[in-house]
Amino acid sequence: MRYRMRLSYDGADFCGWQIQPDAPSVQGRLEEALSMLLRCTIAVTGAGRTDSGVNASDYIAHFDCENALDCQQLCYKLNAILPDSISITSIEEANSDFHARFSAKHREYKYYLHRGKAPFLEKYSYRWPYPELDIEAMNRAAQQLLGTHDFSCFEKSGGDNKTSICTIFQAEWHKYCPQQGSESECWYFHIAADRFLRNMVRAIVGTLLEIGRGKRAEGSIEELIRSQDRCQAGQSVPGHALFLTKIEY
Repeated sequence: MRYRMRLSYDGADFCGWQIQPDAPSVQGRLEEALSMLLRCTIAVTGAGRTDSGVNASDYIAHFDCENALDCQQLCYKLNAILPDSISITSIEEANSDFHARFSAKHREYKYYLHRGKAPFLEKYSYRWPYPELDIEAMNRAAQQLLGTHDFSCFEKSGGDNKTSICTIFQAEWHKYCPQQGSESECWYFHIAADRFLRNMVRAIVGTLLEIGRGKRAEGSIEELIRSQDRCQAGQSVPGHALFLTKIEY
């Protein structure tokens, strides 16, 4: 039987979602915990990779087990033995053809940014160290990302994907108010697509920040996409401020 699992995790303690040799991963911790509780080897398949340090507030995974499970009890036991950085929201039976990765049609990320020193934002938001930041120019540039394109220029090498073509549905910056007591100016970048490439969102944000700083022309995104050259894009921003926030099937 196939089971669908909804979870969230703080990526600070992990090398990313996917299992890697001699490095802690979210997938690895889940497989260890499930295998121990169910007393058999369990393989967990996730909706996709997240980079080292990247967080997920709403992530989907699946696993197979020959036996019928008490999903509510299993969820409780998993949360009892998993570290505080991983929380299982729900476990439920799924159709045999459900696949956490390949059945997904829509994914969303948010990248958080703040300006000015703010102790309670540092862990999950990127402090922008420069005085210049033209959000309007960044949003105009972000509109050039929309549609179906080969996004090789934002892709880190070493991925196992067969194509670099993605469809971006939404890409824009929003201002938000942080917790009470903070005087920082805070923004988040919201991007939605059918799929994402390795390191893609962090490279896009880094490129848009160069535009916001006046180091790159806001009309340069279309040419950059056509180049399919990662060296032409901006540097990737740190992963701790990036959240996978939504997956639709």
